[in-house]
Amino acid sequence: MPRKRSDDTRPQRRDPAATRKKLLTAARREFASSGLAGARVDEIAARAGVNKQLVYHYFGDKDALYLAVLEWVYEEIRAQERKLNLEGLPPEQAIKKLIESSFDHLAAHPDFIVLLNDENRGGARHVRGSRKLEAMHSPLVSLVSTILGEGVKAGIFRKGINPVHLYISIAGLSYFYFSNTPTLSAIFGKDLSSRAARQARRKHVVDLVMHSLRP
Repeated sequence: MPRKRSDDTRPQRRDPAATRKKLLTAARREFASSGLAGARVDEIAARAGVNKQLVYHYFGDKDALYLAVLEWVYEEIRAQERKLNLEGLPPEQAIKKLIESSFDHLAAHPDFIVLLNDENRGGARHVRGSRKLEAMHSPLVSLVSTILGEGVKAGIFRKGINPVHLYISIAGLSYFYFSNTPTLSAIFGKDLSSRAARQARRKHVVDLVMHSLRP
């Protein structure tokens, strides 16, 4: 009779979802530290603790893996915004929460800025080829448009505010601060990365945007 395998000798079953997540996490770190051009598939596989061939098996090539990472970081911020449940809030409170969430997300995810800077240097070639990213953003633009409309009806927001431009302004006011903190700190002779400086900047961004919406 053949001997039964003991539990410790039983072959491990592959977990595709877990392996894919390990590769994405490793790739995110590698792309953030080295950029697309400098990133190496060997290093990504080593970081993930898997065979290099699994990168190609799950993603096809380095560019496809890079796009998957970009889609992941964008989905993170969209998921954070969905958790705010802005639909049921008064217009002013909804926009204020959106501004604060945008600022806080960038503070907590510095690699988001690094990855986007790299993609912009490449002319957004990968983002343009994504089937997911436009679909991620469309509901947000629609929601912001609805909130603005409710604010106009309530007499607390002025008419004619473009929801896309508003969102770009909200993102840009925070993005520039975080992407340029070292140079801004040097230019103005103060540590703009300190907790106090960040809190002051957060409040300023909220005040600036909310003031721009008033009639």
